[in-house]
Amino acid sequence: MNAIETERLCRNFGALAVANNIDFRMEQGARHALIGPNGAGKTTTIRMVMNITAPDSGAVLVEGKPAGREFRNRVGYLPEERGLYKKMTIEEVIIYMAELKGYPKTKVLPKIDPWLKRMDLLPYRLRKVEELSKGMAQKLQFITTIMHEPDLLILDELFSGLDPVNTELIKDIIMELRRSGVTILFSTHVMEQAEKLCDYLCMISKGKKVIDGQLGEVKARFGTNSVQIEIDGDGSFVRDLPGVARITDYNRYKELRLNEGVDPDTILRSLVGKVKVRRFAVVEPSLYDIFIEMAKVDPSDVFAGGQGVANA
Repeated sequence: MNAIETERLCRNFGALAVANNIDFRMEQGARHALIGPNGAGKTTTIRMVMNITAPDSGAVLVEGKPAGREFRNRVGYLPEERGLYKKMTIEEVIIYMAELKGYPKTKVLPKIDPWLKRMDLLPYRLRKVEELSKGMAQKLQFITTIMHEPDLLILDELFSGLDPVNTELIKDIIMELRRSGVTILFSTHVMEQAEKLCDYLCMISKGKKVIDGQLGEVKARFGTNSVQIEIDGDGSFVRDLPGVARITDYNRYKELRLNEGVDPDTILRSLVGKVKVRRFAVVEPSLYDIFIEMAKVDPSDVFAGGQGVANA
């Protein structure tokens, strides 16, 4: 059964179509990524799912039925624009947010210290929110999002404002929640995070869905004509090799997207003797590479059959 389904969601702001017939399905207990460039319509779509913004047309179904009033108590929602009561203490904020979801104080109190300890916030339990750094406030808001034990999480730009250590901490918790059966939807424009965390993805560009499906299947549709290399030496010449359509260049590490029909062995032969090759692998394109390619595509061409990737 699908936890959430959207049916042809549309939302206009004046003459601008921010969401144009958005259909996607969230399988129960899976991790779903909603990706797209800035301004693509991700947050508007999430706000329609949460019934914060009403769609001009279309519907949102929860387990096959229109969302009832109890839906908000079952979901943990972390919006892109964070908001905490700055004059309240950490403890007061956690209790208050949980009670808004119908989760009683008697159940919250025993859980506060363990969560604060895990998030390295325990010494601040009785401090006011306004005394916290941005990253600390972000971790507190994440605690308030999951404290009431929701069976569905919707996380908009979850990792914004977190350093690498706390990003890994939150990722670990996401994996634990997934194993416990929680359905998770997160939006991001950071493809590395999406690729590591999601089972399914939906990409929106200019208000339209351009990719939808299981991560492995989506990557397989784009073929296996990508090469990852790690080298020592001056590899600037790689960009100009025949058959290289596009390159993602991080100095020693490079990912090459090859033209159709190009034999990767010809690339390897071009490297030997010019640089020391530490790693050479033929792989499916990364989600980052797919994102860059599809972000440049006119969404109307996708639905006209030009790309053949927008499949449910």
